[in-house]
Amino acid sequence: MQKQSIIARIRQYLGRRIMGVTGEKIKASTNSITSSIYSRFKKWFEPYNIFTRQSTHTLATNETIFAAVSRLSNSMGAMPIKLKDSSYREVTDHWAAELIVHEPNPNMTSFDFMRTMETIRNITGNAYAIKDYDDYFVPKALWILDPGKVTEVIEKDTRELWYEIQGDNGRYYAHNTEVIHVKHIHGFGYRGISPIDVLRNTVNFDAKVKEFSLEQINSAITASFILELAAHMDEEKKKEVLESFKRFYQENGGVLIQEQGSKITELEKQNFIDTKLFEVERITRTRVAAVFNMPPHMLGEVEDVNYASMEQMNLEYVQNTLVPICTQYEKEFNRKLLLPEDRRRGLYFKCNVNSLLRGDMKNRGEFYFKGVRTGYFKPNEVRAWEDLPPEPGGDKLYMSGDLYPIDEPREKGKKN
Repeated sequence: MQKQSIIARIRQYLGRRIMGVTGEKIKASTNSITSSIYSRFKKWFEPYNIFTRQSTHTLATNETIFAAVSRLSNSMGAMPIKLKDSSYREVTDHWAAELIVHEPNPNMTSFDFMRTMETIRNITGNAYAIKDYDDYFVPKALWILDPGKVTEVIEKDTRELWYEIQGDNGRYYAHNTEVIHVKHIHGFGYRGISPIDVLRNTVNFDAKVKEFSLEQINSAITASFILELAAHMDEEKKKEVLESFKRFYQENGGVLIQEQGSKITELEKQNFIDTKLFEVERITRTRVAAVFNMPPHMLGEVEDVNYASMEQMNLEYVQNTLVPICTQYEKEFNRKLLLPEDRRRGLYFKCNVNSLLRGDMKNRGEFYFKGVRTGYFKPNEVRAWEDLPPEPGGDKLYMSGDLYPIDEPREKGKKN
């Protein structure tokens, strides 16, 4: 009886949060909700082809922007994200952990989901995923939506945010708690600004400069010789002599015979690529790096970069670029995938940005060594970070003296 009342409340909750175009509330019955929501929603759940939009065309034709988006998307896809409790322990027996850590939907791994969401966010400025429910109204999947078919709207009476979604059979409205929405910065309103729109002038300028350079290269390659003839010739005779000249050149390994009454002058080979082109590319890389908030060396701009400065820039990339992005994902998942009682129990999603800050073996070894000897790390924690199995006695904190459990007197910790 208690289970039925909970399901009834969830049905009522969903009825308020997903409506058709007419604005009528979805009836609170299992059959009605299942047929009304899921049969109509499945039209939205077609495979999302990111290579059909104008902004994606830019991604596919500009290597600098492609590199920036790939860097950010791969960083987020590879970032471990876990559901934890108030004791900082990982929680694995919760449906939200299964969705985010393992399988957001039947077609994607967590890596694919996070990387795709981040790719779309960096292309269009906004990425959306809608929750899908099982028969007991527990979220069973997160489906990525085409951002071109989603519009943010405000309900007049409550001033709450809804999402208008263009489906194949009409418009649908989903409450903001039903849609995961990660975005770039925005002003008034709730829609993020597309970085590629910000870079439109830079992209167009870069394309024009490269087009002009290619024309120069083609013209430089085409003009190789000047052929001077003694007598005046009509156009037909000139074409005949020119074709004979080219054929003789090709058939004799590039050797030419200068006949009496003609003069052949070889043009000096010029530098095909204007050095100013490299300066334009440097400016493009710098501007793209600035818009995507990443160090220029990650886009191939390595001038005046050494190992020490690169290490510092990598640290800044994690702290100033990835941490704010991770925080946005964490907050969205905490608010829209966890129930209020889950949050009151201390459950929360957390990205492990430290996984991207691992140094080389030498630096890691020194860091772990100091952490274990000062009671900061447990030996098995270090072993877990290095993908090694736990060892007996490794779940205690130790202090040097030399190394005994932190919760035991020194005399007990000593070996006989």
